[in-house]
Amino acid sequence: MTWFQSVIIAIVEGLTEFLPISSTGHMIIAQHLLGVPQNEFAKAFTVIIQLGAILSVIVLYYKRFINIKPLKVFALSNEEKTLSVSKKLGIYFSNFTEKYDFYWKLLIAFIPAAILGFLFSDKIDELLESVMVVGIMLIIGGVFMIFADRIFSKTTKDQTMTRRRAFIIGLCQCIAMIPGVSRSMATIVGGMSQKLTRKNAAEFSFFLAVPTMAAAAGYKMLKLLIDPASRSLLMDNIGALIIGNVVAFIVAMLAIKFFISFLAKYGFKAFGYYRIIVGSIMLILLLTGSNMIV
Repeated sequence: MTWFQSVIIAIVEGLTEFLPISSTGHMIIAQHLLGVPQNEFAKAFTVIIQLGAILSVIVLYYKRFINIKPLKVFALSNEEKTLSVSKKLGIYFSNFTEKYDFYWKLLIAFIPAAILGFLFSDKIDELLESVMVVGIMLIIGGVFMIFADRIFSKTTKDQTMTRRRAFIIGLCQCIAMIPGVSRSMATIVGGMSQKLTRKNAAEFSFFLAVPTMAAAAGYKMLKLLIDPASRSLLMDNIGALIIGNVVAFIVAMLAIKFFISFLAKYGFKAFGYYRIIVGSIMLILLLTGSNMIV
């Protein structure tokens, strides 16, 4: 992969990672249009480059990641000292999760995707090679997004991110393992289904991206390092990978600020039409035998 190809794909990643239009789908399209050789590194690149994008979330929302409640003293009252060992442990655990409540909820939301991602890693890799799947899912997701604002229009006054809400959003995130679905769309809609506002649902989607994408990138990197042939590809392209992450970080910083403002004001409909147009163009090119994206 050349540095030019890396920069273009990184720009695509930074622009689309947090928009509900499927960053993976757009990177697959970009790779085909740029003539990037479809090897193990190319597939891993679309995942590892997301590290730059998630770093932008940590930088922009650093106060949320470091604002942890003071830990209560681990001292039991006289009454609590008479409890069984299991109940004492329950008190300690409750104290601990209260302090790290933000991270605990992210973990709860992350677990479903972590389990399914590990179990179906090879199948997901196969889907990453299919431009047809990307095109179809872009259209299906686009049609859904046109009506999403109307379907999930009701919100509640209580916008607290509970553990139940976090888990349901985590389940919705699993749908995004299909290229073209969009992790952002799945998690934001998951949040809206729990009567969160678009803004609050989008922000939790950003936070959830950090452990999810970090784990996916780390797993991909490990697989590349273990296999001698893949490790050689990684070393040959390490410069492109580094510059790609830097570019993705910068572009994602700008995209996040734009998206939050746009989504809160206008909703999903514009993104839905965009997905339908792009997906339709892809399918037309494929069905007419064009070699532009094959």
